[in-house]
Amino acid sequence: MSNNVFVWIDQSNGEVDPIAWESVGAARNVADELGGQLVAVVLGQNVTALAEQAIHYGADSALVADDATLKTFRLEPYAAVVIKAIQEHQPAAVIMGASNAGLELSAYTAAKLGVGLAADCTELAVEAGQLVAIRPALIGNVFAKITFGGASPYMVSVRRRVFAPPEPDASRSGEVSKLAAVMGEDDILTKVESFETAAGQVSLTDAKIIVSGGRGVGGPEGFAPVKALAEAMGGAMGASRAAVDAGWIPYAHQVGQTGKTVQPDLYVACGISGAIQHLAGMKTAKIIVVINKDADAPIFKYAHYGVVGDLFQYVPALTEEFKQRLGK
Repeated sequence: MSNNVFVWIDQSNGEVDPIAWESVGAARNVADELGGQLVAVVLGQNVTALAEQAIHYGADSALVADDATLKTFRLEPYAAVVIKAIQEHQPAAVIMGASNAGLELSAYTAAKLGVGLAADCTELAVEAGQLVAIRPALIGNVFAKITFGGASPYMVSVRRRVFAPPEPDASRSGEVSKLAAVMGEDDILTKVESFETAAGQVSLTDAKIIVSGGRGVGGPEGFAPVKALAEAMGGAMGASRAAVDAGWIPYAHQVGQTGKTVQPDLYVACGISGAIQHLAGMKTAKIIVVINKDADAPIFKYAHYGVVGDLFQYVPALTEEFKQRLGK
């Protein structure tokens, strides 16, 4: 086993998910502490240029599998390439972003290799030459310190918007080596027929600002001022499970334990009481602002700023103020 660290570059149609560069930042520190090299693993079609980009962001070298079977993420062919690369190069650790694809790929790969996996981590360190991972548990009330057994490599996925991405340096260079695809198209059980993209919406998981509505908005029409504030601030619109279960807004907007886990710079909760499952998805936001007419709502305990009042008065007023200040 080497002291090198693999980091997977999550991309779609040649566009890198920002969590990949955050993963590079986390992996760079681990590789330095272990005294090894940081190796970017890039899978896709026509993605060789992304390997050079990964090196600019801090990788020492890159392994690239460029094949039509890898054009879009499918678990079987991606995992087959990653597993073969791990078996051939014997890295000490493999780090992936905790995106939907990263969570699936890391879990499947760890299971196939019979190694341990620390998922959705918020801190990584090396102690006495061994990787140690920290992840929140019990809606962030405790943090679990995870150590690994003897089986290698150590598998880790890192939470989005926790680790800072490095500043790219175009002067960096490194070796780019090829990986071969393992599975032929006829051997892959899943097929991607088409994609549907929601136009004009900001991704909840990537958003720096999120404005969410809960049962207090009163119905589907109550999300109109919530949406207006989110748009004025250049953010995304979220919702509590209660609002989603009531059929007021699609599940794609749900924040919480059974929805999206988010960590924005600013989270504005409008008419949300603060059920445990909702707090699990947003409690680690850098700044939490609560607008609720119930002064005893549990979510106020986690608020940095709170307004006790009618959201239908305060939210439109905030929207107009932001429009004026931002020139919208």
